[in-house]
Amino acid sequence: MMPEIALCDPELTVGLPAHLTAATGFDAFVHCFEAFCAPGYHPMADGIALEGMCLAAKHLPKAVHEGSDLEARTHMMSVAAMGATAFQKGLGGVHALSHAIGALYDTHHGLTNAVVMPYVVRSNESVIGDKMARIGRALELETQNFDGVFDWLLKFRKEVLIPNTLGDMKLPTGDADELGERAVQDPCAGANPIQHDAAKYAEIFRKGLAGDLS
Repeated sequence: MMPEIALCDPELTVGLPAHLTAATGFDAFVHCFEAFCAPGYHPMADGIALEGMCLAAKHLPKAVHEGSDLEARTHMMSVAAMGATAFQKGLGGVHALSHAIGALYDTHHGLTNAVVMPYVVRSNESVIGDKMARIGRALELETQNFDGVFDWLLKFRKEVLIPNTLGDMKLPTGDADELGERAVQDPCAGANPIQHDAAKYAEIFRKGLAGDLS
């Protein structure tokens, strides 16, 4: 369903509780991140995605911790729109696995994306080094490579109070194989930088439960 017009009014988000601000704001960040890392040629989407990540890095913490800050809310509303624009290029394994988890357990989509993200990013490490370096430069990080961006990502999640593991979300352990099968069939899986099979998605889910970032 594609709307002809989207009315983006940040004042409507001022009363959103901190945990929902964090989850929905991080979802917008993931849209930008996955779109940027998706394979394929779309320089316009890439540019929008990079700027969206920069805005989220700067303004999501303030929107979470100072919810009445309209400037922060305004920038995060822009990030939401930018992510939705950028992901016409594609998304990836974070969304593929998150969709499966949400369908089976009725979890909040944005929160699930935020928790799953680093485990999927780690699984793509071998092919996204150049993309991570560009993200590091855009964010002006001290260490502008995979490790530098990955460490920043973990700190960023912690700053906006995102749980570290799927175990923290009290998810059961017995459905990993089914989740893997669902994830690999998700349309978003096709844009993941590596074409993981169902067994790999099941492994990522298990690592997410245990907090295993290896």
